[in-house]
Amino acid sequence: MEHMGYPTRRLRRLRYHPGLRAMLAGVRLSVEELIAPIFIHETLTERREIPTMPGQFQRPVADAAEHAAGLASKGIRAVLVFGIPGSKDPAGTAAWAADGVVQRGIRAIKAAAPALLVIADTCLCEYTDHGHCGPLVELPDGRREVDNEAALAALAATAVAQARAGADVVAPSAMMDGQVKAIRGALDAAGFERTAILSYAVKFASTLYGPFRAAAESAPAFGDRRSYQMDPLSPIQVLAEARADLAEGADIIMVKPAANYLDVIAAVSTSLDAPLAAYHVSGEYAMLKYAAAAGALDEKAAVLEVTAAIKRAGADLIITYFAEALAEWLGG
Repeated sequence: MEHMGYPTRRLRRLRYHPGLRAMLAGVRLSVEELIAPIFIHETLTERREIPTMPGQFQRPVADAAEHAAGLASKGIRAVLVFGIPGSKDPAGTAAWAADGVVQRGIRAIKAAAPALLVIADTCLCEYTDHGHCGPLVELPDGRREVDNEAALAALAATAVAQARAGADVVAPSAMMDGQVKAIRGALDAAGFERTAILSYAVKFASTLYGPFRAAAESAPAFGDRRSYQMDPLSPIQVLAEARADLAEGADIIMVKPAANYLDVIAAVSTSLDAPLAAYHVSGEYAMLKYAAAAGALDEKAAVLEVTAAIKRAGADLIITYFAEALAEWLGG
């Protein structure tokens, strides 16, 4: 009689035993789904910690290759390579130089870890002296903005240089209209039909990129990137951007940021039949690191929870600065 009025179905029965909880888990994290970013700095002779990203480093080419090999030994299958050149100019010409920092880094990583999938970030903001994602044009009213068509030619040349250096995947992140089509055409014409495109198709103009811009030394010298990156208050453009990039030849699409845009990840995942990556960005990383350092939360538990949320929302691949730690925690 003491149970009268209580439900016959008690869901806590499914949660009492840790083994049963694990067996019934609907979301399973795997090290194979993780992509680790790497920052390669052309002028450094030893690695340098990024002040706003504790535990992350700018690395010289040799150190980057050694680090990549270490990641591979822990079960990580892919890295995303960013470069910081020794010199910059208005057009960002170092981005597509045969001996550019990313091209050298790709070759070194491939030599150190031949089985590792190498993804090259394909953008110009790290290479231009003004920090925008393409050459500039001056408008009649004196304002300057990125010249979309000139940027397409530069991005296409950069993608080909990266593929020629050995990149398995190129990842255009400039948010220029038509960039995927221009890159796909250039890759195919140069004989790189097998090189895949991971497009930053849904990239928002987020304040959460601040630590990255310090890491990549790519903050704009004037203005911002709101004229080409997406407005966080205009999600209506999400599917249009993703569908456009798929139609132009993207193989995988990306949502960036991730943890603060789970609704967007879910919408793209359920609406489109294509592999989906999500980028857990530098600001999202820094918030967890600083909170853990202050004793506000348990870092491992929080990272696992947030990563599971990104996976639960629909991401197939997760780009994260926690990749190495997750590989250890997940037993990779």
